Amino acid sequence: MLSKLVIQNYAIIDSIEINFSDHFNIITGETGAGKSILVGALSLILGERADSSSLLNKEKKCFVEGLFNVEKRKNVLKFLSDNDFGEDDELVLRREIATNGKSRGFINDTPANLQQLKQLASMLVDLHQQFDTLELGDSDFQREVLDVLAENETVLTEYTGLYNAWKETQQQLETLTASKNNFQKELDYNRFLFDELHQASFSENELEDLDNELQLLSNAEEIKKALEASVYELKESEQPIVQTLKQLVNKLGAFASFNSNLEEIIKRLQSAQIELADISNELESLNSDVNYDEQRISFISDRLAVGYKLQKKHGVQSTNELLDIKKELQQKLDAVLNMDEAITSAQNTFNRQLKQLETLAETLSAKRKKVVDAFEKNVNTLLAQVGMPNAKIKVSVKDAALHLFGKNIIEFLFDANKSNRFEPLRKVASGGELSRLMLCIKSLVAEKINLPTLIFDEIDTGISGEAAKQVGVILKQLAKQRQVISITHQPQIAGKADAHFYVYKQVKNDAVNTNIRELNKDERIQAIARMLSGEKPTAAAVENAKEMITN
Repeated sequence: MLSKLVIQNYAIIDSIEINFSDHFNIITGETGAGKSILVGALSLILGERADSSSLLNKEKKCFVEGLFNVEKRKNVLKFLSDNDFGEDDELVLRREIATNGKSRGFINDTPANLQQLKQLASMLVDLHQQFDTLELGDSDFQREVLDVLAENETVLTEYTGLYNAWKETQQQLETLTASKNNFQKELDYNRFLFDELHQASFSENELEDLDNELQLLSNAEEIKKALEASVYELKESEQPIVQTLKQLVNKLGAFASFNSNLEEIIKRLQSAQIELADISNELESLNSDVNYDEQRISFISDRLAVGYKLQKKHGVQSTNELLDIKKELQQKLDAVLNMDEAITSAQNTFNRQLKQLETLAETLSAKRKKVVDAFEKNVNTLLAQVGMPNAKIKVSVKDAALHLFGKNIIEFLFDANKSNRFEPLRKVASGGELSRLMLCIKSLVAEKINLPTLIFDEIDTGISGEAAKQVGVILKQLAKQRQVISITHQPQIAGKADAHFYVYKQVKNDAVNTNIRELNKDERIQAIARMLSGEKPTAAAVENAKEMITN
């Protein structure tokens, strides 16, 4: 709700402040007094563009500020929280235009860009001017009207949640299928590489161990001679080392008691003799194991040739690296199999969700189609009441592919002159027709939809008498649930207001300025009487004005 509007140095406005009623506000005044200028100033805080030509005094900045009560508007509070503009029941939108034409926007004293102002303003104010077709011609708004009347909120919430999940499943399915296709292209080659490594069947460090064994076998004769010579010197020569050490121990042992140091040396000689005896035995064992084996050499050479070829092919240097590659290839081959399972699972989920969506979409469609006849009848009745007896609205509900809001394409069609040729609203309706049509539609859904402040700029164009009275009745009824602000020339509409504001011009400092003030009851009667009969209202006009205000 717009509680207060402050305007300074805009067009021919020096400084004004308006405190609006919570319900039905009427703005009247003579032609050219500046009523449309108020709407222009309001548009600035709603995110419209501005320039320095809007400044009354070119040496001062322009200032427009709106104070809104947003206590019960959850969508507004969420926007403020999400964008770090602070959360409070009172919201301030401000626009400043500098003398050089540059403008700045503020939300709760925090700088904001035009897009943010527009986005927030759309939740706060619904402004209808001549030739403003945007909202009424918008397919989402038209669908929302039918859904509100059909009480589709619960089903639609379930549907949209499931639709988003279904689209995610579809994306997952497409990603899995694309991945499988990519894997499929490499599948045969990966299987060939895996089979090569699998057939080779290498164990850990096998090639390195085989290389060492080959070196041993290739030098078997020389190694065997060295081993035999070593054993001979240690055990079998004319003076074997082991035996010589044993003799030395015996000779020195006779004198061990005479010198403690000698005793220690004897022990060390005994240890050396025992160690050399063990070494001699191990050398004998090694000697018996070392034999030149041509068949084994051939086998190892062939095995190494296979291993080295695979290492070169895969650009690695060890057996274990080949085993890692084999493991990776196995994982890729397994992934294809696992992917098939994942695709099957995703496809099953996709099909199940699609079936549920189609059921919900059919429910939404049926409920929408069910309310069309009553909606058309009610709107057409209201159109006749507001001075458009030849105008008719028709609602087209066509089936289409599933989308975020079901399976319907909804279009409001309009025939202004009983031609029986219905065309989309945005193509055929005039500004005045659209304003009154929007009023009729919103009056039908007002109790069920969270509409913001409604502002109608000269909705009464081209009507008078009973039609104007009916527009006033509808506006008054609409204002019971929300704030309505209407600029009007019709006394029948002005008489229904909860608050009546009068726009006028005055000369100040040799300059003409626009000003505005709220009228009390007596002033309202006089203003409406002048609207009825001219600048000097008759007694009958005054009485008529009193009747309009009380009815």
